[in-house]
Amino acid sequence: MKKRDTIEGYRRTTWIVHGPARTAKWDYAHHVVPPMTSSTTYRLESARRGAQGFQEYGALIRDRGKAPVYIYDRLDDPTRELLEGELAKLEGGDGCLTFASGMAAISAALAGLLQSGDEIIGHDLLYGCTHSLMTRWLPRLGISVRRADFTRPDSVARLINPRTRLLYYESPVNPTLDLVDIATIRRLCDAHNRLRPKERRLLSIIDNTFATPFCQRPLELGVDVVVHSLTKNIGGFGTEVGGALICGRELYPALKWFRKDFGGILASKSAWSILVYGLPTLPVRVKRQQYTALKVARFLRSSPRVETVRYPGLPDFPQRALATRQMRDFDGSFAPGNMIYFRLKKDNADPVRFINDLAKNAYSITLAVSLGHVKTLVEIPGSMTHSAYEGAGAIKDVDGVRLSIGLESPADIIRDLESSLERAARRGRR
Repeated sequence: MKKRDTIEGYRRTTWIVHGPARTAKWDYAHHVVPPMTSSTTYRLESARRGAQGFQEYGALIRDRGKAPVYIYDRLDDPTRELLEGELAKLEGGDGCLTFASGMAAISAALAGLLQSGDEIIGHDLLYGCTHSLMTRWLPRLGISVRRADFTRPDSVARLINPRTRLLYYESPVNPTLDLVDIATIRRLCDAHNRLRPKERRLLSIIDNTFATPFCQRPLELGVDVVVHSLTKNIGGFGTEVGGALICGRELYPALKWFRKDFGGILASKSAWSILVYGLPTLPVRVKRQQYTALKVARFLRSSPRVETVRYPGLPDFPQRALATRQMRDFDGSFAPGNMIYFRLKKDNADPVRFINDLAKNAYSITLAVSLGHVKTLVEIPGSMTHSAYEGAGAIKDVDGVRLSIGLESPADIIRDLESSLERAARRGRR
């Protein structure tokens, strides 16, 4: 036994810090459940190995059975890399990077791929914090933002100029559930990129949080970067905050270097929970939620107190053909997701009274922001998640209600909705 492999001669106060000098317990190959790593720094064994780790950093290294050189948690972490590998595979990307939140991922994508003087064209309606990032902070970096209706690609095409570097949108859109034709946006980018140098090609980024990779895989339709809030459907249980970017080999190094310096990494403990609990249950959760969402959407559509209901699973959804074409699960079945957006008739039931009644009386529905949890959540986006938009004109359906369907019995959700709609209507008539 080499001297470095023995603890003989060392005091217990030293041994209790270091433990066994070497142990086979660091072998990850035999774990049925992936282990959770909690080390911020890693033993390098030699200066040469440390230098190798820094030289290799940023490259997209395939998992071929040999562990990479881990240096420091902010750079790479085994548990986080297991999660990233699975997310990349599910989305059909070459690589994935995870972040401390969905907004950290979005910020890294925009700041990591753009420079001062560049321009973004964003969809008219985006998640409120994304809108705030684009209106309050990116202009300070010299990055301009213009907006267009991405459901009408011609309106996007008219705004593209030599400074335009990136097209950013959500599909389904939060909260209205409008859909963007992903393949059409890809063709629009291709048409402009034929005339551009490679380093200035027009990129597209989609926030795929509502759909998840179970319902929709935009990289297969030509998107350059996919964004996820891991806090939502992928995490699934409302216990972890996180974000992810999935992309091709070409863009991966720049985004990884930016994350290293930006520092917004996903904690290994959060990565472990999402890896062990969130991802494996995603298909069964979403399938159950879709089953319930269709029943709830049908009830809302039949209610005399509801003006409009938007759910891609309804046969009369305005973009039904597009929904059935691009929202497909791993087996190829139609996957309309678990989100519903609806508006109440203004002369019948006040949305604020309705929401307040749900908060007070409903057992199966919780008034809370976020979405994609095992519990059904309800909110009014115009005054909550999308309050960064100033004025009612920024959101056409400012009085709409967003409903994220959970795993409760559909009969109970419908009962709570029906009771609150009735009470809100009675109060409105007083």
